[in-house]
Amino acid sequence: MIEAKHLTKRYGKTLAVNEVSFTVKPGQVTGFLGPNGAGKSTTMRMILGLDTPTSGDVMVDGKPYRELADPLRSVGALLDAGAIVGGRSAASHLTWLADSNGIARRRVSEVLDIVGLSDVAGKRVGTFSLGMNQRLGIAAALLGDPETVMFDEPINGLDPEGILWIRNLMKSLASQGRTVFLSSHLMSEMAQTADHLIVIGRGRIIADAGTDEFINRHTAPSVRVRAVEQADLAETLTQRGALIESGSDGAMVVTGMDSAAIGGAASAYDITLIELAPLGSSLEDAYFDLTKDESDYHAGQLVDATKGA
Repeated sequence: MIEAKHLTKRYGKTLAVNEVSFTVKPGQVTGFLGPNGAGKSTTMRMILGLDTPTSGDVMVDGKPYRELADPLRSVGALLDAGAIVGGRSAASHLTWLADSNGIARRRVSEVLDIVGLSDVAGKRVGTFSLGMNQRLGIAAALLGDPETVMFDEPINGLDPEGILWIRNLMKSLASQGRTVFLSSHLMSEMAQTADHLIVIGRGRIIADAGTDEFINRHTAPSVRVRAVEQADLAETLTQRGALIESGSDGAMVVTGMDSAAIGGAASAYDITLIELAPLGSSLEDAYFDLTKDESDYHAGQLVDATKGA
């Protein structure tokens, strides 16, 4: 378990993390979301003792990371897949880590097999692609068979097969009762992987909830509807406070009323429905709704260079 209490970090006049408190529980995948510069990486570095908090504290299994007797056996982490000596082979890199932490060398071949790098174990890391480096970093995180694992953007550079693999790996680790803390900007993957979400914005925790609860809390339900008397239905639903958008195929997308309420309104006015289908809300929609005012970096509109020429 990871427990942060009033965790704060200042860099000069910059307040990077501000009174952050949260708990990452075992047995589930906890996603860590936030815009660039929100404080995600700084928070993860403080968990691992790489940055010292200005105030507050963070514990792993009841102790600061620096007090763990066997850190690699307690916490496995991947924060920077490129932080590996390029002249070493994958096997020698992991063997060095194993020897320095009193881990049996047989574990090296086990984790190389888990991440799918057995066939390139003897190749120099400098020849690896970004995706292969990610896999090697994950192998290093798993080397001590830790109860807690932390990954910062582990999907970067992975192909579709690799993304599916890491999604299943995270779920498998959580099902074994381990604590899994995962940061990513890919909302579609986080929606399929994370059971719980912690969202940080401008150094503050702005959401801490189950994934489904988070999506439902920050999105409005919408329903795809078509009817024989389309105009009559649109007028009826608008009078009841619904918002209606027209689809290109003639269907309406209704927001603010669920399927039961729409069906009831149609029945009351003898309107024949052809289609009535709830549309699932997305994590991406919920995330952008919550963080629209939390980002320090906003892209401008693309300018058409041909105008005014």
